Amino acid sequence: MASAAIFSSMRRRRSPSLEAFLAPVDLSDVALVQTLVSVAADIVSSFSDKFLSIQRRNSRSLVRKVEIFLVLLEYLRDSDAALPCTAVICLKELYLLLYRSKILLDYCAQSSKLWLLLQNHPISGHFHDMNQEISTLLDVFPMEDVGLGEDVREQIELLQLQARRARLFIDEGDEELRVQFFSFLDEFEKGRVPDSADLWLFLVERLGIRDAKSCRHEIEFLEEQIVNHEGDVEPTASVLNGFVAFTRYCRFLLFGFEEDEVESGIGNNQRKPRRRRGLLTQEIAETFITIPKDFCCPISLDLMREPVIISTGQTYDRSSISRWWEEGHCTCPKTGQMLPSTRLVPNRALRNLIMQWCTAYGIPYDPPEFADASADSFAAVSPSKAALAANKATAGLLIQRLEDGSPCAQTIAARELRLLAKTGRENRAFIAEAGAIPHLCKLLSSPNSVTQENSVTAMLNLSIYEKNKSRIVDEEGCLGSIVNVLRFGHTTEARENAAATLFSLSAVHDYKKRIADEEGGIEALAELLREGTPRGKKDAVTALFNLSTHTENCMRMIEAGAVTALVSALGNEGVAEEAAGALALVVRQPIGAKEVAKEDIAVAGLIGMMRCGTPRGKENAVAALLELCRCGGAAATERVVKAPALAGLLQMLLFTGTKRARRKAASLARVFQRCENAAAMHFGGPGVGYALAGNSTANRDSSFVGDVSVPMPISVHVL
Repeated sequence: MASAAIFSSMRRRRSPSLEAFLAPVDLSDVALVQTLVSVAADIVSSFSDKFLSIQRRNSRSLVRKVEIFLVLLEYLRDSDAALPCTAVICLKELYLLLYRSKILLDYCAQSSKLWLLLQNHPISGHFHDMNQEISTLLDVFPMEDVGLGEDVREQIELLQLQARRARLFIDEGDEELRVQFFSFLDEFEKGRVPDSADLWLFLVERLGIRDAKSCRHEIEFLEEQIVNHEGDVEPTASVLNGFVAFTRYCRFLLFGFEEDEVESGIGNNQRKPRRRRGLLTQEIAETFITIPKDFCCPISLDLMREPVIISTGQTYDRSSISRWWEEGHCTCPKTGQMLPSTRLVPNRALRNLIMQWCTAYGIPYDPPEFADASADSFAAVSPSKAALAANKATAGLLIQRLEDGSPCAQTIAARELRLLAKTGRENRAFIAEAGAIPHLCKLLSSPNSVTQENSVTAMLNLSIYEKNKSRIVDEEGCLGSIVNVLRFGHTTEARENAAATLFSLSAVHDYKKRIADEEGGIEALAELLREGTPRGKKDAVTALFNLSTHTENCMRMIEAGAVTALVSALGNEGVAEEAAGALALVVRQPIGAKEVAKEDIAVAGLIGMMRCGTPRGKENAVAALLELCRCGGAAATERVVKAPALAGLLQMLLFTGTKRARRKAASLARVFQRCENAAAMHFGGPGVGYALAGNSTANRDSSFVGDVSVPMPISVHVL
């Protein structure tokens, strides 16, 4: 019966108590019996009056058996007689049996009702296993040797007989509900929406799911099973997705939108402080512990819970890289290489280091259990046809509430659309096609902070789908409203997500000029880059990088103070690489080069990047210095030439840099050689001259953006 304990702990993502596997070894006979009485009494008191909608008969039968064991144990306690050795061994086995019974009953009491329906056969099998263990235990229990009273003996013998005769019992009512549950999914699979009266009878009357809160619990539990899914467990993760979508549809169809008002506090514009997704608690984050860079996922920038290696050799958090692939990308986010396969290999060495670091600093770390065995087959769950149909029906209900619902209902609808658009291009497509964008656009100016945050984040998630970008930009006033959230948003997260939305939209070249022309947009991005959180700075710098690739935006970025902000960002490790890439583009134009040259710390910052930056950061830094010399005039060239230690850094890049970095370093060295001063001696003499001669064929690239290498970590942060 150990499998029942393992089963329950796996599904609840927690370890069962050690008492479930270790019998007590140092207790006297009296203490052992007293302990067993306490355990049995606890089970009886906890579950004898508890009503379970699913597995009712199996659970009641098990509790009644425990009640009989309690009678036996109380008799042994009160008799005070010495127990034979064989009886003590049996009682220790009974100790394990009782703990496993408690785990199984706890699981049935705390689990989702819908999940219990889906697992009706396996869980019934666990109850049958308990009966077999009881039968085996009673077969070897020395009743003759312990001198039981006649009434107790009769009850134990009757229990023994019942346990021997017990067969696997699957409740017909539960099985009927399970079949009906699958039939609803089949209706969606065939393109039909189930009748609302049938759904009410099933969920409310038969299962007792009577309000929105209970329905949300069901959804969250089913989603947890998808996260922890194993390949050999039925139903499949894809089918589970369908059941989640079905339950979400029922939640809004049957219980409406108003029931969340009291709990969420959105009716009076109050909200509970919310922790950003990640492993660090708010308290830990406030202590400003610096997480080692190698422990952070390059995509999410969060501490990795489950580091995995992809085919290019780069390491990412499993959830982040899976989401990257789900969004349709087929390249490595960091290197840009095409991926020959999507196989993931757990990076156990790094995970162990992360766990040790978290333990040393007292930071909570909960790596997913059982992930290694199943995640390769569950890296990305494809939505079933039924799931898509149910989600589409749900989107229709939500958009209707956006149009004519109360302020509270609109807020809830925006939140749910945000969550629905979190995954799956199909979801993003039909939400936009159903007309959500105009209604979300209106809510961007809401005085309610929760409403505004949910609306802009929903817009961000929708913008990931390529066709939705034009829908958003072409919607009258929508782009301006997003910029206004960036400038005046009620919460930090709303402003950051507005910046991420602009980054997503600016992936389309034709929209870069339109975004830059929105009043206050670039100024707000520059401010976020200077004063924002690490995540906000990342959103801002990537958006500014995209905008800088449009030649007509250079003057606008100078006027808005974005160039100054980019120069200042060179000293921030988290965004320096992207800032250098953006500056390398800006200085291609003479006016941009002159503006950068005015910044006292610009050359020093780029030199610092060449010394301590990432390979791509060094590449961007040397590219920016080269363009500064070419387009910034004699004064700018002189400042670059006279920069301390530049000669040694160039020599190092010529031998250790990336291919593009070596080419840029060689070109910059030739610029020096043409200068009418004695700085050439700083390159180390003939050795360097020989190295440069070997690169003499390298010419300035004709491409505009191709000379700058900035790995975009993800299209946007899907929230």
